[in-house]
Amino acid sequence: MHVTVGITGASGAAFAQQLLLALEQDARVDKVHCVASESSLRVLAEELGFSGRSQLIEKLLGAPSTKIEQLVENDIGAGIASGSYPSAGMIVLPCSMGTLASIANGFAQNLIGRAADVCLKERRPLILCVRETPFNKIHLRNMSLAADAGAVIFPVIPAFYNRPIDSTEMARQFAFRVLAHFGLPQPEMYRWKAE
Repeated sequence: MHVTVGITGASGAAFAQQLLLALEQDARVDKVHCVASESSLRVLAEELGFSGRSQLIEKLLGAPSTKIEQLVENDIGAGIASGSYPSAGMIVLPCSMGTLASIANGFAQNLIGRAADVCLKERRPLILCVRETPFNKIHLRNMSLAADAGAVIFPVIPAFYNRPIDSTEMARQFAFRVLAHFGLPQPEMYRWKAE
């Protein structure tokens, strides 16, 4: 299975980090193409202390990766920019309102937008983990447009019923929920048990 991950310039770098850590460890996933936008680099520096694009995946994982390939956002000739490339789908986490607008309106102006557009046209899963509050009417309209086109709007809203011990566990469990929705349930995901 090949999975595409987009990281954009919205707050929530820890969620992207936990998603990549889970994908790295998941034996069902052969390859991950990760595209970090220029704006995301600023957020990663502010929130996680990682500076620059160089060895970004290694910084996020804490070790070199054998399956996650880092792509740059202006590489429109990358495999994931084509519908003929065998991708299982895409997750954008976090998804900024600018990226949402680009995807919802079909701009495909960079690799994240183009890869998302390919998922929509090929009817592949596209999960947009939008991150903003409050939403204005334009945000809501763009979410509706993207959903109508086939995307899943999956707001970054962590759960508390599992009583996470810290923000890392909160981000980890959210990433697990996203992966379960993508068809990759994780063994350590919290599951509600009715009493």
